[in-house]
Amino acid sequence: MKTIEEKLNKAKTKLMLEHPYFGSIASALQFQQNDDIEAFESDGAKFIYNDTFLEACDIEEIEFALANAAMHYALAHQSRGGKRQDRLWQLATDYAVNSMLVKNNLHPPDRINYQSRFDGMYAEEIYAILESEINEKEYIEEARQSEKIIQDETADTEFLEQLLQKAIAQNELPKDLDRFFPQIKASKIDWRSALYQYVHRHAKEDYRFFPPNKRYIHQGFALPSLQSELLKIVVAIDTSGSIDETLLGQFFAEFEAIMQSFTNYEIDLIACDSKIQYHQTFYPGDPLIYRTKGGGGTDFRPVFHFIDTQLDHPTLLLYFTDAQGTFPEFEPSFATLWVLPKEEEVPFGEKLIITS
Repeated sequence: MKTIEEKLNKAKTKLMLEHPYFGSIASALQFQQNDDIEAFESDGAKFIYNDTFLEACDIEEIEFALANAAMHYALAHQSRGGKRQDRLWQLATDYAVNSMLVKNNLHPPDRINYQSRFDGMYAEEIYAILESEINEKEYIEEARQSEKIIQDETADTEFLEQLLQKAIAQNELPKDLDRFFPQIKASKIDWRSALYQYVHRHAKEDYRFFPPNKRYIHQGFALPSLQSELLKIVVAIDTSGSIDETLLGQFFAEFEAIMQSFTNYEIDLIACDSKIQYHQTFYPGDPLIYRTKGGGGTDFRPVFHFIDTQLDHPTLLLYFTDAQGTFPEFEPSFATLWVLPKEEEVPFGEKLIITS
């Protein structure tokens, strides 16, 4: 039979795998047992729980509880209560959070505060409804008997904003979360985020049970080890005479950004105009030193020939160019993304237009 700590660690790992945004916030929580509470509570730094309550929960239900604590913290519900009645506000925020978690297919434990009539509502709206209902005492008691969330008003807003932007860029935003963060609707994902998404699809982190995470082996169970797959791509940069210095600088700036976004990579950089002018393979920790020789006409075929004859099975070619040149006759076996300063026709692959 699993211990409570084993169940908590397994639930935290499962949440990270299945719901990275919720899991990333919950991963910072420290666990603390307390028999004086009914179920669980969180102050943003600790997940405080009653042993008896968690013993009756399965892993999926504990996963829900961790996500619940994480989102109360992320949404700073305590600081938004104002002069509202504390217990009733706590219940209203719980209905709002749990509605979102249910929509994301997490499995609530028994006695959780969830009613479908509150789906899609903000905590403020739910509070007004609860306040207007006849027997307010009944709702306050319901909140006391269920989970309790005590918020730390010093939430790490920079950390939370980074997680939010990462979830947007990787297209892993939980369902219904945009109701709680208006900036999600207001912002447009720019072309750099789209480029990051495209590259990220070729370098998804892979969670494997073999080899298992050694940290927990002594406890008698195996959690998946986090193994980042090798990002193995080719970045070709058009250094022909039709590419001015400003655009060329932008191309190389994005190459540097890709290197800084991943920790495990093998990136072949090729500079080419009508022939290969420069090639270098970059690995993690390598200094960003390269040459920009070129200035002639544009022929894309040397890059594809070089890849076929000199490189070992890349998953992706990113070609920064204005598309004014001679293309290969046949489509390659690897994915190709043409990064262009304006809309142009290409015979194969996908296009991404640089916008200012």
